[in-house]
Amino acid sequence: MHMKQHMRRRALVAGALATATAIALTGCGAGGGDADGPTEITFSYLWGGDEAKVLEEIIADFNASQDEIVVKGVSSPDTQKQLTSMSSSNGSFDISDNFGNTVGAWASKGILAPLDDAIKTEKIDVDDFVPSAMEQMTYDGKIYSLPIAIHSFQLLYNTQLLEEAGITPPTTMDELAAAIPKLTKVDDSGKITQLGLGSANDSTTLTTLGYAFGGTWDGEDGPTPADPGNLEALQWYQDNVIEPVGAEAMATFVSGQGEYLSAQDPFFSGKVAMIIDGEWRSASAAKVAPDFQWGVTAIPAASPALGNSTQVTASTLFIPANSKHKDEAATFLAYLVSKEPMEKFAVALGNLAGRTSLAGSPAFDSLQDFSVWADAASSPNAKSLSSLPYSAEYATDLATAFDEVVRLTATPEEAIATVEERMANYSTK
Repeated sequence: MHMKQHMRRRALVAGALATATAIALTGCGAGGGDADGPTEITFSYLWGGDEAKVLEEIIADFNASQDEIVVKGVSSPDTQKQLTSMSSSNGSFDISDNFGNTVGAWASKGILAPLDDAIKTEKIDVDDFVPSAMEQMTYDGKIYSLPIAIHSFQLLYNTQLLEEAGITPPTTMDELAAAIPKLTKVDDSGKITQLGLGSANDSTTLTTLGYAFGGTWDGEDGPTPADPGNLEALQWYQDNVIEPVGAEAMATFVSGQGEYLSAQDPFFSGKVAMIIDGEWRSASAAKVAPDFQWGVTAIPAASPALGNSTQVTASTLFIPANSKHKDEAATFLAYLVSKEPMEKFAVALGNLAGRTSLAGSPAFDSLQDFSVWADAASSPNAKSLSSLPYSAEYATDLATAFDEVVRLTATPEEAIATVEERMANYSTK
């Protein structure tokens, strides 16, 4: 699960040590082996904790399935360290992961290896991958990454709190706006004790709401941050979420929140009545808050034509251009995105699988309301941010603008105007 930013990476397990021991016994050194032994490759991944554990199981399955390649897994949730390695002449890993919106920027810098030849050699059926995710995998006509999982965002709600307030899950933006104050509690000092609508990540929440208001953040000729739907979404958020409680009280509430996805998470602990978040919430709730009563519904849209609007993001796998073992890395990548390993990974993390053929798999039946996110991901109103050379800069500038919106230090128009000014400096190649 990502969010990364994704958001959601959590320690290597004993399998990696066992693999390293086996390699040492067979005489393989880091980055290779003798002429007759297997080739060792390094899979450096951003996941940790339970997520790393299932990855190590998949790595062990692959290592046991053949004797030509030995994969060493390394949990390294440091994106700056990842980028530094990829930008050097001597990289430290052969395959890694990130999010789909990084592909264009990294491919344009020449630090990703194109995968088109590997896809043919390994007979990877790219037509089975979710189309909205594959749009982010391509740059300048070539494929540079493949999605192992995808994510969509929906409106989760605390069943008990809604029932106590006499509220049914909102289906329109007007209903959502009316529900928020009824589910918000503030004490005599102005301190928020319960928030009607919370946010796990302001950038994700606000870009997703932009789509629900009919906006788009990217056009054929570049970024479109000032699209009327986007501005309407930001204004709606200021008017209905921030201003009624005040920016200072909101900041204090957010700073005191429990750890994300833990039992003290503000949504799981009942301090936030509703939240827009991803499908991994289902698996997390079952694990850390098994008695918590919750539901999920489509994000209310500004009009019926915009029903089931959501943002789709992708957890992707890639081979850095400085990998010394690209062929072996491609063989392992093909294994990771094949159906059985992908399904095992997605179910364990509570993520949507990157293949459309796995969408209705009974393996996901144990995850509460998982189909709500799956249905949204395949909706005509499911959108993804573009993955282009300027995407990283654009995302950073949007995050700054969204922070100003949430802190009430600028109107949506003022905050977005700053983004538009900075767009003139974006790299297009």
